[in-house]
Amino acid sequence: MTPHHASAAPLSSTANSSALDEETARAEVYGLLSALYYAPPVADMLAQIRVAATETPAPGGLLEEPWRELVGATRAMPDMAIQAEYETLFGGMGKPEVYLFGSHYLSGFLNEKPLAALRTDLAHLGLVRDAAMSDTEDHLAYLCEVMRYLIAADDVSVANLTAQQAFFATHLQPWVAQLCDAVAAHPKAKFYRRLADFTRSFIGVEAQGFDMLV
Repeated sequence: MTPHHASAAPLSSTANSSALDEETARAEVYGLLSALYYAPPVADMLAQIRVAATETPAPGGLLEEPWRELVGATRAMPDMAIQAEYETLFGGMGKPEVYLFGSHYLSGFLNEKPLAALRTDLAHLGLVRDAAMSDTEDHLAYLCEVMRYLIAADDVSVANLTAQQAFFATHLQPWVAQLCDAVAAHPKAKFYRRLADFTRSFIGVEAQGFDMLV
């Protein structure tokens, strides 16, 4: 299973989710996050973010302002600058400026117990990492793609709210805010600072929604 490269068509509806089934909208956001954190964003995706709607049918939604800021940042920066920023923050040889791996935030090290626990849970879900993916499964892009799958897959024995809540609470909620803080604090983060703000807000909305299930 590899990170989903979200098609650009749904991007205009990310902030306009009342026109969509709520679960479809959630899956689209996870797909978008997966693509933007997996690699430097391609030109087609950035072009479609630039023309995305920035107002929700019900003004004042929790995601409206961070989404507007993200779209604004995309419009203000050329593709090459955004792509170079990804490499500056997350790429390069050796130690990256900002880690995108859950184990780093949960244990302070890569390839530690959190990754082993994640692999066990993925196996229970019938999911395995594609051999073509060089990064470990605790990469944020991979985890967002798993959430997209748990929302959008047709197999209700796997794709259900119980599975979503358990996976989110164990493998995303405990550390994503720390990642967002690290990105926001980086002096060279512009586009990705706005993406981190949107990510933090979306994860907060997801956490509130899952809390209501308890």
